[in-house]
Amino acid sequence: MSWDVAVRGGTVVTAAGPRRLDVGIADGAIAALEPALEGGAGTEVDATGLTVLPGAVDGHIHLNDPGRSDWEGFATGTRALAAGGATVGVDMPLNASPPTVDGVAFDAKVAAARGTAHVDFALWGGLVPGNVDAMEELAARGVVGFKAFMSNSGIEDFARADDLTLYEGMRRAAALRLPVAVHAESEAITAGLAARARAEGRTGVRDYLASRPVVAETEAIARAIHLAAGAGCALHVVHVSTGAGVALVAAARAGGLDVSCETCPHYLVLSEEDAEALRGLAKCAPPLRPAAERDALWNAIAAGDVPMVASDHSPAPPELKEGDDAFAAWGGISGCQSMLALVLGPGHRERGLALEIVAALTAGFPARRLRLAGKGAIAIGNDADLALAALGGEHVLRPEELQYRHKHSPYVGRRVRARVMTTILRGRLVFAGGQVVGEPAGRLVTPSRQETA
Repeated sequence: MSWDVAVRGGTVVTAAGPRRLDVGIADGAIAALEPALEGGAGTEVDATGLTVLPGAVDGHIHLNDPGRSDWEGFATGTRALAAGGATVGVDMPLNASPPTVDGVAFDAKVAAARGTAHVDFALWGGLVPGNVDAMEELAARGVVGFKAFMSNSGIEDFARADDLTLYEGMRRAAALRLPVAVHAESEAITAGLAARARAEGRTGVRDYLASRPVVAETEAIARAIHLAAGAGCALHVVHVSTGAGVALVAAARAGGLDVSCETCPHYLVLSEEDAEALRGLAKCAPPLRPAAERDALWNAIAAGDVPMVASDHSPAPPELKEGDDAFAAWGGISGCQSMLALVLGPGHRERGLALEIVAALTAGFPARRLRLAGKGAIAIGNDADLALAALGGEHVLRPEELQYRHKHSPYVGRRVRARVMTTILRGRLVFAGGQVVGEPAGRLVTPSRQETA
């Protein structure tokens, strides 16, 4: 037997757990998983001493193309995904201009990605006031679901969804058999507290953190669950930052509702002390929380109540992250290149998460939830999407390693006990030897007809 690619000698992480296996790849798919693969290959990859994981499916990124490619674009953003072991990036509808709220905008984003994306990509559609009637054309083109903000998005052309818009959009999404994802923070609480603080001249980091309390998140999550139950809609709560928020989702799911959630590496490895030290680099919404919330999220992951980790990569030029007014700085973290390593580092190496759980968090669940067939798991017949990682020792992220358009991230200088060495997309090496390799070959992937996870 002659293989297109043979990955030999690695510890392969399947749904059943890690095993010493060779991977035979033919026509872009996984064709064999054997203890000792027979036959030669056009490309031999030595994975001795490495852990072979499914390529990550980063379900929450902002690449800003078209319209704001000076912030980030598909070319640079997908290079970072490849360097971080991700083989699919699922792009959010806002920060691009125009945002992905109708078919024309969807087509423009796909055109911007084709020929420039180094990994496969999928697209969320938007749910904003006035676009409910456009949801069908977005679904027909292949969005994985619809994203809505329950508080101000910070982008003028992507308005907050009021409760009526959210409810009617959820009803339409239910008919289209697609989930609605929500940024769950109370606009009344966050906007009111922010306005009061600024009026009183309180604009420091701690003032910003105080303006977005835990109750602003939990109130919005509870409201979104209630609306989704009434609409019969699948709901996904993005970037949950608190144990109490996770508990609301877990209780709703236990009660029979189709509700899921994700958290992000910055909530798992950073805290409000880092927010003060790093200032604009670590500003996000919901904000970084006390260390006790970080521990609560890890405990929720271990309990199975948080099934997904996504980067929420939301980059901006450095000048938008600077200044003394914490409310004025752009709220977003550059992190997609570090997501898998951070979950492997603290998660597996320090918190004891089994490797198959890490694979499920970063690849398996998002692929199932968004119905991306052939993605998210190392199994015969699936796309040959692999991330080869070194576990052990310590790696310190340096600015020159970053593939982003702007070489800044709150993770620069951080010691991580995991490092992605090689990334393979559909049998093609896209990252190896510390470099992105090959011409851009990313494809649009769209939901299959199977039910959501």
